[in-house]
Amino acid sequence: MARKQFIVVGLGRFGSSVAKTLYGLGNDVLAIDSNEDVVQEIADHVTHAVQMDAIDENAVKSLGIRNFDVAVITIGANIQASIMAALVFKEQGVKYIIAKGNSDLHAKVLYKIGVDRVILPEKDMGVRVAHNLVSSNILDYIELSPDYSIIEIESLKEWHGKSIRDLSLRAKYGINVMAIKSGNDVNISPSPDDVVEANDVIVAIGSVEDLNRLEDKISR
Repeated sequence: MARKQFIVVGLGRFGSSVAKTLYGLGNDVLAIDSNEDVVQEIADHVTHAVQMDAIDENAVKSLGIRNFDVAVITIGANIQASIMAALVFKEQGVKYIIAKGNSDLHAKVLYKIGVDRVILPEKDMGVRVAHNLVSSNILDYIELSPDYSIIEIESLKEWHGKSIRDLSLRAKYGINVMAIKSGNDVNISPSPDDVVEANDVIVAIGSVEDLNRLEDKISR
């Protein structure tokens, strides 16, 4: 798969995990945040890290981002900043924009200004609990771009009691584990020695092709 260029705006836990993992998959990643400390922290884990205000049109324009494939805007808590950042990146010609929202109204506005995909984490979680998808190990599938997605998988029986290293999910399926959910606890960026137990939920990122291959195996 061809190397892609991603912009990640907002380097909280979600944004940092997405940025680091996309970079680990061999893509160019430009990480942006207004907080200099978090920018310095992620600098060695992405292609470029820039401390700037993402709604400053002139500053964004100076980055020359027209040829970037995807912008991931994760500043959902600040609705105004989220909308303004989406507008700025849309106007600069980024091909595909995904944004984190915090309400249906926020999502509606984002779609109105041309955002391609809006993630509503709280609502998505509520829907999953309500429907209780016990018939499938695939709990959620979030499209990051036409090429990459995030998937939530209830741990398979054959995974129980094994560490991330032992499972070799990246080598076998091309996916990278972003988090392990155990009840109400979420282990962000788990280490290779962390063990997967029964009822754990694996949050992983990978190419659509690789995730489809994993889904085929699970559905057999």
